[in-house]
Amino acid sequence: MKEEQRGLWYWYHNVSECYYHIRLTVKYRKVLLHDKVKQTIVESMKGFKERYAIEMQQMGFDQNHVHYLYRFLPKYSGGQVIRLIKSITARQVFEEAPEVKKVLWGGEFWTDGYFIGTVSGHGDRKVIEEYIKKQGREKDIKQLEFFDL
Repeated sequence: MKEEQRGLWYWYHNVSECYYHIRLTVKYRKVLLHDKVKQTIVESMKGFKERYAIEMQQMGFDQNHVHYLYRFLPKYSGGQVIRLIKSITARQVFEEAPEVKKVLWGGEFWTDGYFIGTVSGHGDRKVIEEYIKKQGREKDIKQLEFFDL
């Protein structure tokens, strides 16, 4: 059973808050993200939360790449989620806009590469580092030493 409270996902005995910034680029950096392709990509993402427990928080288009903010359970790796997104969206784009496939010489829609970065709902890296440094009982903090790894 899953439920959501205050930005956290509860899945059986697990609680997670994992956000990821993902950027995917069109093959050969072709400028192909016109309105029909954008709409197809948006439509193809509907139902991801229900089917895969992958929730899109935001999506932003540029001329040849897309930025996403996703939240998904840690049972998936980032690579698994990206492969799923790429395969489903590319299949839909080629089906709905076959002219795009011709421009790409019948090949793939997305480049092989991608960007993925984690995003915290509680602040940036410095905030989390300070939070970790301050863990423990007050009297023990002086005895603990924080090591930069």
